[in-house]
Amino acid sequence: MSRIKSLFQELRKKKEKALIPYITAGDPDINTTEKLLQCLVSNGADMIEIGVPFSDPMADGPTIQAASQRALKNSFSIKSVLDLVKGVRKYSSIPIILFGYYNPFYQYGLKKLSSDAGDAGVDAFLTVDLPPEEAVDFKNEADICGIDSIFLLAPTSTSERMNVVADMGSGFIYYVSVTGVTGARDSLADLIDKHISKIRLHTALPIGIGFGISSPEHVREVSCYADAVIVGSAIIKIIESNLNKSDMLQKVGDFVHSLKDATLA
Repeated sequence: MSRIKSLFQELRKKKEKALIPYITAGDPDINTTEKLLQCLVSNGADMIEIGVPFSDPMADGPTIQAASQRALKNSFSIKSVLDLVKGVRKYSSIPIILFGYYNPFYQYGLKKLSSDAGDAGVDAFLTVDLPPEEAVDFKNEADICGIDSIFLLAPTSTSERMNVVADMGSGFIYYVSVTGVTGARDSLADLIDKHISKIRLHTALPIGIGFGISSPEHVREVSCYADAVIVGSAIIKIIESNLNKSDMLQKVGDFVHSLKDATLA
């Protein structure tokens, strides 16, 4: 059984929802990312999304775009990301998702990436710009290495699209709560609960909700109908606002802890 499936089963027994924080690998540098990963684990993260920096992140808003740019100013490679995962595996079995774009994955080599990622301890790939119809080769390589393939659904997704994602996906389904790019927002989109109910008619996979979730209040609301809550830009904003400050990790940790508490309410 995969670590992701096992985690959701354990949380379901405890009537908890999964908190999945996102950070960009290498932002602002690899050493800080290592410390941030430890911080996320020790402050209640149930799963972690590690973003692979990309020069043209079309699904990301300004906050995560800026994080990618900061990371790419340093010497950076996918191998660097995999080394980060290996580092986490020395002290935690927390499920880890590589979140990125197809071009860097393709350039690395789908077979080699799947093998190296599996060896490093990666649990899932989420390739933002790779629709399931075009993901067969990558998914096959990932399957061989025991790595889940997570696909996206949006408010505009049709029933046919839900069926395709349900058939191709594993781990969980990522529901994009807004029609737009990533970014912290003051309020949640309308009708998220109804969209989630509709998706559940097509799949037994857990459903995680991301994009625009930026506060414990948002997490508390979404936890009423989702299995997982993904928070990225709000965390990246704290990192960005506290670059080179000694209390950055403390501030990130306190925020993540407050988000996890909200999944229990």
